[in-house]
Amino acid sequence: MILALVDFLLLLVQLLLVARALLDWSTVLAGPAQAGGFRSRLMSGVYTVTEPILAPVRRVIPPLRVGGAAIDVAFLIVFFGIVVIRAII
Repeated sequence: MILALVDFLLLLVQLLLVARALLDWSTVLAGPAQAGGFRSRLMSGVYTVTEPILAPVRRVIPPLRVGGAAIDVAFLIVFFGIVVIRAII
C-alpha cells in the first residue's frame, strides 16, 4: 500500500517534469507567456512544484553549456533517477 502511494507520487513528479519541459519548449517556440495568461499561470504552478526538486541537483551539477544553448543536466538526472526508483519499487 505504501509502495503504491510512493510510486504514484513519483509518477506525478515525472508528469510534472514532462510538463515543465514542454512549457520550456513552448517559451522557446512561441515566445514568453503573457503575464496573467493561462500558460503563465501553468508555468508558475509547475515551476513551484518542480524547482525545489531540481535546485539542489542544479547546485551540484550546473547546466551544461553547448554553444548558445544550455542543457539542464539536473532535469535529466532527476527524471531518470525517478525512473530507476520506480523500476525498483
